[in-house]
Amino acid sequence: MSISYGGQIDVVSAAFGSLSVIVPMLERMKVEEIIDQHLPADPQAEFGHGRILSLLAAARLYSPVALMNVPEWAASSGADIVFGMPIEKMNDDRLGRSLDQFFEQRHSILSSIALHVSEEFGIPLREFHYDPTHILFTGSYEGAAARQGVVVKEGDTAGTILSDHMLEPAHITKGRATEDAPKGSKMIHAGLCVQVDEYGPLPIYGHTVDGNQNGRRAVHEQFELFHKHLPKLKLTMISDRGTYSVGHLLRLKDSGCDAICSAPWGEFSKLFDEKFESLSWSTATYLSIEQQRRREQQSDLPHEGYKLAVLKHTLTDDQTRRDLPCRIIFADSSADRKVVRQQRQKQIDRITNELKKIETSVAAGRAFSEEAAVSRRVGRVLGTASNAAKYFSYQMIPLTKQESEALPPPGRACRRPTHRFTFTFDEDQLRIDEKYDGYNAIVTTAKRTDSADTLFTRFKQQAYSEQVNARFKGPLAVRPVFLHNPQRVEALVFLMMIALTLHFLIQRTYRSNLSPDATVKERRTTTLTLLKAFNNYAILIEKSRYHQIVRPTRLTPRQRDILQLLQLPTPAQILSRLLPRPPT
Repeated sequence: MSISYGGQIDVVSAAFGSLSVIVPMLERMKVEEIIDQHLPADPQAEFGHGRILSLLAAARLYSPVALMNVPEWAASSGADIVFGMPIEKMNDDRLGRSLDQFFEQRHSILSSIALHVSEEFGIPLREFHYDPTHILFTGSYEGAAARQGVVVKEGDTAGTILSDHMLEPAHITKGRATEDAPKGSKMIHAGLCVQVDEYGPLPIYGHTVDGNQNGRRAVHEQFELFHKHLPKLKLTMISDRGTYSVGHLLRLKDSGCDAICSAPWGEFSKLFDEKFESLSWSTATYLSIEQQRRREQQSDLPHEGYKLAVLKHTLTDDQTRRDLPCRIIFADSSADRKVVRQQRQKQIDRITNELKKIETSVAAGRAFSEEAAVSRRVGRVLGTASNAAKYFSYQMIPLTKQESEALPPPGRACRRPTHRFTFTFDEDQLRIDEKYDGYNAIVTTAKRTDSADTLFTRFKQQAYSEQVNARFKGPLAVRPVFLHNPQRVEALVFLMMIALTLHFLIQRTYRSNLSPDATVKERRTTTLTLLKAFNNYAILIEKSRYHQIVRPTRLTPRQRDILQLLQLPTPAQILSRLLPRPPT
């Protein structure tokens, strides 16, 4: 094939890319339609709130940008064409006003989308994994304030469940420090309900709570909102120990729902000791993907697993004195035992080294060796390793005159010591704790026909919630958030929940439509991989004096296969439906 120069023409390309998937998937989810049903636009408004908010969701999925940069993104990607909004109309005031309106109906909109997605994509809403995660903020949020909460506790309206416009935004405030949240960080918590099956996780509902609240408050509010907006659903809620309380289990039971919830070991260690001799242990069928691989490949690496013992039990709520029949599933993990001991020893070694430094410093009479300063230093050392701190104790023993005089002269910048620092390590307490290493307790109110082995397998799918949280704060970039109005911040977080549903719906739909003989690798295809396949896809915009002609380029075979498996129209079909034919 020969190549020749044809001269310059007035044609530009737009990096349509992943909009090839995002736009038709938003349509199939009916995001714009559902939002407009809840937020009717002013008759004189040029664009409905559903159109504007769908554009924002698409921008977040395509490449997260600040509100002020949405017009630039829309121009470069061709989003202005498929959403039918001129660039000059995408000012941040217009976008912000739609977020304000969305805030007023955020819970109702989220529940309506959940119901439609369930029906449209054939997803049963019978079981949810729940796991709250924090979202960090920087800057000043002077309008942020503590809110009353979802459940009204006092007055004539006690027991009322607040949502939508009646509920203030979550309080952006200092929360508990974690590995990725230094002490003093401002945050809120977002709790996500995740449906899990053989095709992976699908987050489909959520809520926010104040940054200084805990998991018990979060799961309580989440369930009350879920029960208010989706009252006909009878489901099983699966959650981690941070959400555990007898009150939580009773709320679920009273609503005809079940629970599978891990519990703090301290709540059941005594029961475990009392019943240990009578417990009957069996090997769990659940294995992690890594452990399955080791067995399939006959690897020499350790073959870890779980043993289970189930115990019928009755819990009593301290506040209401109500009894709750349940089952306790005790799980013994050989892998967890190794990890716990390694982590504990790491903390012990670090504390020991730091205390030895203090011991040397005090003995030399260096700065900060007085009793009050040493107390603060030890507090800092032990405060960062709460799991191992209980094994250590220390003393500042005053030196006698004879002991002090017998010491060598102090060195430069030192003074004669007045105390001796000593510390001890409690080996007996360590041996007691090691006895419980690897054991966990799971409480369930599920029907007795569900075996402990089946329930444990369902519980272990809780790990998918962590995967969802990572996507929420990673590719979707829920932060940084550059909105200083707490209502708009909350609205944007809820909009991100819709975008998150779409993100995981893409890979779920793809996996569910694969042929039965598809490889394991194909069945694990992720949304990021699918969207990446469209990175080089562009549309051409041919400009003339009076009009523009938009021309879709040809799809690659891989791109066409992806759209067929997702049951979505091609960019050519989308554009031909949205745009009129050029004048002849």
